[in-house]
Amino acid sequence: MKETLFETRFLNLAASKRKGKADWIYAHRPNAKNVVIIIPLLHKSDGDYTLFLITKRPPITEEYGKKFCVEFPAGLVGDEDKDETTNDALKKELLEETGYKAENFKILVNNLVSSGGLTSEKATLALADIYDLEKKAIPIDDGGVIIERIEIRLDKIADFLKTADEKGYFMCAQTLAGLYFIIND
Repeated sequence: MKETLFETRFLNLAASKRKGKADWIYAHRPNAKNVVIIIPLLHKSDGDYTLFLITKRPPITEEYGKKFCVEFPAGLVGDEDKDETTNDALKKELLEETGYKAENFKILVNNLVSSGGLTSEKATLALADIYDLEKKAIPIDDGGVIIERIEIRLDKIADFLKTADEKGYFMCAQTLAGLYFIIND
């Protein structure tokens, strides 16, 4: 049985109640049914690339100072339109955050969780094949969160991540999960 302990528009603190008492407290997003995480696969004449976002996330900067995160494009499903589907969100978030449109999306994982002990949030991880490299929209910065977009050739990802780690950047767990699929595809 779930009890809401604290409620905001975008995030709740909830408790799982077993045997009449709250025995597990966790975060829950009341305004979203899912999260989409998109691995953009850019097919260029000199090889395949992926696109990383360098972000500045308030929880990380509050706790650790002015640090950055390495992520893939992502977004909430149903946060603005409750009838939005996962497929709709994949298209919308890719276009908003990168300016690209994908020819197709391949769902890799439907029930990815970053921390099942901390949050009820689940995500769909998808690969986006992009052959048309002309941007269809000007990418947004998502309220100042996205500070840079970096296209890295697949054979240079390990070097890029090592350099980012040496600079003190944080690695988003969903991004590392996505890289598993790129490397093993």
